[in-house]
Amino acid sequence: MPELEESLPEVYVQPGESHLVKKPATLRTLLGSCVGIAFWVPRLGVAALCHPMLPRFPHRSPDGMPLSKSRRYVDFAIRDLARQFDNLGAKRGEVQVKLFGGCDVLPVSKKSHKPTVGKLNYETALKVLESEGFRVSAYCLGGDCGITIEFNTETGEVLLKRLC
Repeated sequence: MPELEESLPEVYVQPGESHLVKKPATLRTLLGSCVGIAFWVPRLGVAALCHPMLPRFPHRSPDGMPLSKSRRYVDFAIRDLARQFDNLGAKRGEVQVKLFGGCDVLPVSKKSHKPTVGKLNYETALKVLESEGFRVSAYCLGGDCGITIEFNTETGEVLLKRLC
């Protein structure tokens, strides 16, 4: 009789959260205008998924904003994980990065020339990732349909499912 494959521990990453693992796991999340950024370092066996909701950390943020609330911002979440990977001995060039989301799930006026939150989120992510020395190896951005992602931190594979 064939052996059943052992399943990996599962972690659901909520909006505004980041989760770094040092052992294989499945990291899941649901994205609309938010972005999901998967980081994987095969040599070290570490990975992370962040789910920031807004593009930029406010310049005039309240003193002592908790780390948990700071991770709601794309730029902060990326830089925070970059520091964590640096502390673990990862080189920026070996970190495999995949970027998802930034959808327009709410109706948007075709007449508006203002960028949507989704677009601002993924544009900020691309700029900050590049400025931090990361290269995006895969992405699925924009559109008008939410998605779920499932990140296998053992293989680096990310499965995406469209919700419409």
